[in-house]
Amino acid sequence: MTLIKSISGIRGTIGGKPSENLTPLDAVKFAAAYGTWLKSEYQQDNTLKVVVGRDARISGEMIQNLVTYTLVGMGIHVIDLGLSTTPTVEMAVPNEAAQGGIILTASHNPKEWNALKLLNHKGEFLNAEQGKTILKYVESDNFTFTDIDNLGKIFTNTAYIDFHIEKVLAHPLVEVELIKKAKLKVVFDGVNSTGGISIPPLLKALGVETVKLYCEPTGIFPHNPEPLEKHLTELSKQVVSHQADLGVTVDPDVDRLAFMDENGKMFGEEYTLVSVADYVLSKEKGNTVSNLSSSRALKDVTEKHGGTYYASAVGEVNVVAKMKEVNAVIGGEGNGGIIDPKLHYGRDSLVGLALFLSLLAEKKLKVSELRASYPAYFMAKEKIELTSEINVDGILEKMAKKYSQEEVTTIDGVKIDFATSWVHLRKSNTEPIIRVYTEAQSQREASDLAQKIISEIHSL
Repeated sequence: MTLIKSISGIRGTIGGKPSENLTPLDAVKFAAAYGTWLKSEYQQDNTLKVVVGRDARISGEMIQNLVTYTLVGMGIHVIDLGLSTTPTVEMAVPNEAAQGGIILTASHNPKEWNALKLLNHKGEFLNAEQGKTILKYVESDNFTFTDIDNLGKIFTNTAYIDFHIEKVLAHPLVEVELIKKAKLKVVFDGVNSTGGISIPPLLKALGVETVKLYCEPTGIFPHNPEPLEKHLTELSKQVVSHQADLGVTVDPDVDRLAFMDENGKMFGEEYTLVSVADYVLSKEKGNTVSNLSSSRALKDVTEKHGGTYYASAVGEVNVVAKMKEVNAVIGGEGNGGIIDPKLHYGRDSLVGLALFLSLLAEKKLKVSELRASYPAYFMAKEKIELTSEINVDGILEKMAKKYSQEEVTTIDGVKIDFATSWVHLRKSNTEPIIRVYTEAQSQREASDLAQKIISEIHSL
């Protein structure tokens, strides 16, 4: 079992021993560390507020109660959203004028996992420096709780998913009437989490006929919750049997979005961002951002529309920082994460879906035809197991030097761009491995490139 402490929060498996797993004691300590950090940041403010929401994991209610009452014990008020989505919590924080937010979700991890993800007053993930400060508070174990007369209060607000949907419908590029006129039919897999209480109402508001699959927020995932093709066999069958226009799925906290075409074939998670960016850039000229491990197809589409593509280090907080730096009009990650700054700076499946449906309704194409209109790239994702005596940084430096005649980027590991392919090597923060991601114009080329690079690393 596992407990992973990082600058973005704490993630682990439920049960077991403290500091080795995500136990009640670890949840309390981490919430107390976050509360201590907030109080140090806002020393003049006696009315601190934190928005808390969770996905539908079985452990969610337990972890939420532990976190909420820890904050109350520190004199911090809590806006309790209950079952919610990551992007909904992110939008609620600034709307409540709160000083922070906590999302209780382990994203695409299986049911035994949960996590505390921490937000600042803008509803955005903490940066590295802030995260390190909170980790120091966790290790210090030096917390001060408030007296009886100054306990925080809990305010329940379950209306924020409706608020979120209203904001999506009011988005200037979401063509509500055009989507209604298209009379689309969708099969939606909500993986028995909060996608089931957020996506169907949005689709209903857009006039889309929806066949619901696994939309009860029980937290009992009917399949591995990561939205990959191998986990979505039932969705594929249902799209075909219902003669739907497309299939849609999200991960448990609704910040990753994936599509299937009318034949039950995956649209490709990398192409979620590519297609949405294509639509946004057709309406508004500008720049785009994704991380170094995302498809080159976004660069192609951006340049087609006269914009400039920029790459960031891996991690949502890095994508957001780069988007702000270059004033990007759309960005995200190749795992199906759409970040539209018109709504907020966070990955958001609701706005991503509405923009994709706007594109589909406008182009009047089948989903398979739309996918065929984009450059075809294929990825391979491999890893190299590490031992303690291996000098990873030395390996990456040698690879960068070996390919110095190519376009090499070193802001996050080493990425080597070739004429028609690329490879990205980076050290994992959570496992003793080097991740080896490649992309090329055929699956065989991508796989062959990955094996070539792995062989070269082994021979160093």
